[in-house]
Amino acid sequence: MRKKIAILGSTGSIGQSTLKVARHLASDLEVVALAAKSNIDLLERQAREFRPKLIAVYDPLSAQQLRCRLPDIPILSGMDGLKAVAAFPESDFAMLAMTGSIGLTPAICAIEAGKQIGLANKEILVCAGELVSQLAKKHKVPILPVDSEHSALFQCLKGEKSASVRRLILTASGGPFLHKSLDALSSVTPEEAKVHPNWSMGPKVTVDCSTLINKGLELIEARWLFDIEPDRIEAIIHPQSRIHSFVEFVDGSMLAQVSDPDMILPIQYALTYPDRKMGLLAPYDFVKNHTLTFFPPDYRKFPCLQIAMQSLKEGRSYPCFLNAANEILVERFLKGDISWKEIGSKLDQLISSHHPQNLLTLEAVLEVDGQARKKASVA
Repeated sequence: MRKKIAILGSTGSIGQSTLKVARHLASDLEVVALAAKSNIDLLERQAREFRPKLIAVYDPLSAQQLRCRLPDIPILSGMDGLKAVAAFPESDFAMLAMTGSIGLTPAICAIEAGKQIGLANKEILVCAGELVSQLAKKHKVPILPVDSEHSALFQCLKGEKSASVRRLILTASGGPFLHKSLDALSSVTPEEAKVHPNWSMGPKVTVDCSTLINKGLELIEARWLFDIEPDRIEAIIHPQSRIHSFVEFVDGSMLAQVSDPDMILPIQYALTYPDRKMGLLAPYDFVKNHTLTFFPPDYRKFPCLQIAMQSLKEGRSYPCFLNAANEILVERFLKGDISWKEIGSKLDQLISSHHPQNLLTLEAVLEVDGQARKKASVA
């Protein structure tokens, strides 16, 4: 019997890779619902190939245009459309791959509907880790990590007891500016920040990698995914992106997951879990990849990582505020409104002004998210 999957964010890099896996494992996976923001040209091609039973387009005008092209498939719009895809009764598995906090409400709908979750949107746990974790436990819904680092930790922790873990160590490539001087960072452009040395991702995530806040958000995500205290989670720079994370145990043993930097692997593992199926990657070449190096993060060059780590330790609404403010600052950088270095300096100012609160309801999360966006847009 094929697993039936719904994909939120099907036109993004994770969504397209998910469809690549579905194409590869067609006898095991069936795509029954798709959702995207506004890229209806690509969405139309995906729909014609996979013939989903439901489509959602967040932008209402784009949704109407797609209805004219695909009159035989129900096409919904707005947040209600995303929620419908997330909770689609005919699906077993919801791949949450929409970038940003827009994915939070659909994620909660998927959990409440009892779907198995493939989590590629780290902002969901960053914004509402405690709330989402409680809901997942209540509804007995497994959350399977799709980020390469968290998939690595998930695989290394399989069958292990939490009490036996000393540290979770997430690796970071260092991004495109690892070897740039502090002075040179004053003049980097959006075009430079959107080019990652190892991974092919969307512009927002790639800029986040360039500031290293992406790794900070992943540390926060790991805290909730694996129910582990913040002081037992660390990051280290590993430019080759071959070791995706380490787990160190209390007896001194360490496990690491190693593979080429390709999102196909963690996506397929989440889709087929607990089984493994024949993959698309070539056998790993140890001779070609014989050098692996590691460095501590440089917080002077990449203050966003340190800000995120402090938000993790402080908890409460700090991570939610941090995530939303960063989204707006990255948008402003990509538009040329602020410089790359101002992402960090403005984020520091904004987080310092935040008055934290507990976030145990969706309404409280969305309120803090909105406050952060408003402040970041004029900072």
